[in-house]
Amino acid sequence: MKHIASQLDAAFNQQLRQWLPGVEVLDLPRGVPVGLPPTIQVLLAAPHADFRDAPQPPAGWPFGLQFVQLVTSGLDYFPPWLFERLPVASARGSTAQSIAEFALAAIFAAAKQLPQVWIERAADWQQRPLAAVAGSTLGLYGFGSIARELAPKALALGMQVLALRRSAQPFEIPGVDAVADLHQLFARADHLLLAAPLTEQTRQVIDAQVLAAAKPGLHLINIARGALIDQPALLQALDSGRVGLASLDVTDPEPLPEGHPFYRHPRIHLSPHTSANSPGVYLNIARLLERNLQRWGDGLPLENPVEIQRGY
Repeated sequence: MKHIASQLDAAFNQQLRQWLPGVEVLDLPRGVPVGLPPTIQVLLAAPHADFRDAPQPPAGWPFGLQFVQLVTSGLDYFPPWLFERLPVASARGSTAQSIAEFALAAIFAAAKQLPQVWIERAADWQQRPLAAVAGSTLGLYGFGSIARELAPKALALGMQVLALRRSAQPFEIPGVDAVADLHQLFARADHLLLAAPLTEQTRQVIDAQVLAAAKPGLHLINIARGALIDQPALLQALDSGRVGLASLDVTDPEPLPEGHPFYRHPRIHLSPHTSANSPGVYLNIARLLERNLQRWGDGLPLENPVEIQRGY
């Protein structure tokens, strides 16, 4: 019998017991894990501000743990000490399909002016010109699992797909074209998805200079991390019309304080970091945990091992 402590909610943990009948699951509150029984071998770690900001591990850390399985792709929700003494695996790829679908929905909402196009009165019966998705250009900043999930869908819709990533290796998907740099990506894209991890190199990488290079009317979509964007610079670009629309599922901080201009800006579609929230994601996390339990038992490296020096 394998023993894990899960920081996800009780409903998921009950489902996890059904999905993984050979695993004993301890419900553990979010935050810094304290006082874990020595029988617990794996921590299923969920983000929490107290956990992220903890300057040092709790007394007795790492208890009897053998490895940590994160429920997120990014590492920025967790403290540096979590990655120092144990193998840690991320949930990279578990949310890719859900987030790609959300990004595609944002593209259609922008092109077809949803929900503004819906009318409720005869006085509003007036046609309006709508943009086409086919023939438009999608830019991808980062080419991880989310971008790889979205690119074929965009190509099937007749979009041109451009991408920029840190690695120089060719893109695995035929029809995806590389660009030289971030300025070129912004200059050519009609819709541009930010899908890169937050690292010291990418923090506020979308700054005033990059936004000034944008194709006029650009639709910017961020489903990655709010801190990729210089938010005051984005507001200026929206006010000037250089950026036509920003669909933001993530912000910095989260939640934004009451009265923040993002809540009321007419060119911002704001959602509460919910693009990954679908039942399939939880099943994917459970299956990833199951595979890593098996790999750990077989003495094999974990799937999705964290490379802390790369930031993911």
